[in-house]
Amino acid sequence: MARITLSNPPGVHVPAARYSQAALIEGAPRRLVISGQIGMAPDGTIREGAEAQIRQALDNLGAVLAAHGMAPEQVVKVTVLLTDRAQLPVWRAARDRLFGEHAPCSTLMIVAGLADPRLLIEVEAEAAA
Repeated sequence: MARITLSNPPGVHVPAARYSQAALIEGAPRRLVISGQIGMAPDGTIREGAEAQIRQALDNLGAVLAAHGMAPEQVVKVTVLLTDRAQLPVWRAARDRLFGEHAPCSTLMIVAGLADPRLLIEVEAEAAA
């Protein structure tokens, strides 16, 4: 089992939200790289609105983790693409519900658009166990 140590080392600014500057993975880990998850349900429908899409994207992320015997606490890095800065509080609340006190490394970008103009969010992640 991998040992994951999340840190905010001296000499780097304190994160403005719940994330860590680094994730040190030691041991013989299994590494899972997860493609961008979007607000699309398993039946192919795209959820309406930012909150519903964020919830669905995180449900999708959880399903991929579970399919590989992993949990949110094993996520070491997330990359988030939002199409509207106003979605930021909704994203942060949903992220905090999923991860609790766990604070994986994070990159967040506000983008002009995603592959389908109806999409409002995309979340990719890496996990280690």
